Amino acid sequence: MATTAMMEKFKKKPKFKVRFHHRCRLCGRPRAYLRRFGMCRICFRTLAHKGEIPGITKSSW
Repeated sequence: MATTAMMEKFKKKPKFKVRFHHRCRLCGRPRAYLRRFGMCRICFRTLAHKGEIPGITKSSW
């Protein structure tokens, strides 16, 4: 989980555009971010497992 200080810092607009860094909308994790869904891999996996992301199903073969 991200600290509250990092989340508040993330909400501010950076001085330069290149300093912007993506974060998960749910937990604030800065790494393993999936741009298409706007969340980290861990949150994505839990929501996909619950069936809360439309069009995503767990693969099995």
